[in-house]
Amino acid sequence: MTGLELALAAFGVMLVGIFLRVPIALAMGLTGFFGTWMVLGHPNATLSQMKTLTYDTFASYSLSIVPLFLLMGQFATKSGMSGALFEAASDWLGHRKGGVAMAAVGACAGFGAVCGSSLATASTMGQVALPEMRKRGYADSLSTGVLAAGGTLGILIPPSVILVIYAILTEQNIVKMFIAALVPGILAALGYMLTVAIFVRLRPGAATTAPRTPYRQRFRTLIRIWPVVVIFALVMGGIAADWNWVQPGVQALFTPTEGAAVGAVATGLYGIATGGLTWPAFKESILATASASAMIFFIIFGAQLFNSFLAFTQAPQQLAAWVTGQGFAPLMVLTVMLIAYLIFGCVMDSLSMILLTIPIFFPIVMALDFGLTPEQTAIWFGILALIVVEVGLITPPVGMNLFIINQVARDIPISRTYAGVAPFVLSDLVRVVILVAFPGITLWLVGVMF
Repeated sequence: MTGLELALAAFGVMLVGIFLRVPIALAMGLTGFFGTWMVLGHPNATLSQMKTLTYDTFASYSLSIVPLFLLMGQFATKSGMSGALFEAASDWLGHRKGGVAMAAVGACAGFGAVCGSSLATASTMGQVALPEMRKRGYADSLSTGVLAAGGTLGILIPPSVILVIYAILTEQNIVKMFIAALVPGILAALGYMLTVAIFVRLRPGAATTAPRTPYRQRFRTLIRIWPVVVIFALVMGGIAADWNWVQPGVQALFTPTEGAAVGAVATGLYGIATGGLTWPAFKESILATASASAMIFFIIFGAQLFNSFLAFTQAPQQLAAWVTGQGFAPLMVLTVMLIAYLIFGCVMDSLSMILLTIPIFFPIVMALDFGLTPEQTAIWFGILALIVVEVGLITPPVGMNLFIINQVARDIPISRTYAGVAPFVLSDLVRVVILVAFPGITLWLVGVMF
């Protein structure tokens, strides 16, 4: 059996395990362990390789950014930022047809800028915005659908844990990945708002209008969200901006990891100032961060075992050589990969999809000619992968965000949420087509800043 055949067989066995509800980290780890055993031919060599792999994986300084951004998200959830964001957006947009739903999208985008988690964004904004939309007579399908879709902005608008993991896996610059995600993230929010506008015109009874808020009140609530703007500017500006005007030779105030620490501290101080981050809430945030970090690191270790096995078989390189040798059009290969992400999204979470597929897909993408530099190709593909992974979070039957919203609104049948989220999935697919056709949209801001 060749290395490629062994890798394909192992991949199939692993997928069967995942479909049988074996934890993904365990499925990847066991497949990688026994696959490496088969390649090396001796258990002692495999165990020795596991010892060094464990240290090499978790000694990475870049991984420390993950718990820091998770802690920042926990503090943001407890601090009451979500309520202030939604109130401000509702005051400015609520008088329009479907305006409260649009406000929910805007609030999700703002909260995602300091949270970095799709599930946390969907859950928090669901608790804040859903009661208001239901009180104003919005249709259940629109209310739950827009919140499930808006929650996905949590992993697209930086900072994003998924982007950090992708950058580490592919050895890309984390800051450039964050910058590249900004324009697609804004396009996503605008696309969702446009979808709401079209939805309420096709179904006028699905939404209502609210009284116009006086401008004095609008600016008063707008001032309340200044901490969100300051924290986002501090984190992104500190790690990405050119500070030569302050001190010659200084391009950034701090590294991404330091920026995550600064963001966590700033968000925590805001939570203390507003009274939302009490001592019990602080302890709960620390425990939730530790639990989520342990889960992510376990999945990363399982993925590293599987990736090590793939490296021994040379399967990714062989597969990339075979694909390029067939003369397939690069866009056709890319399209097949993106469709595979959509399919995987029906049964897997976003982090697992990235960790499972990038070691296989990335060498193939880098071997294709899209008319871009290698770095541009890596950044562009990373953003595309993130977007289609995001779509998987709202794709029936097991999109994670759908179940999060269903837990918030237990009396609304999940079938209505499925129906309500469909237009937003279509909006995502249109955006993917646009970004595939015009890579410059994704790469423009990176080119300007670097």
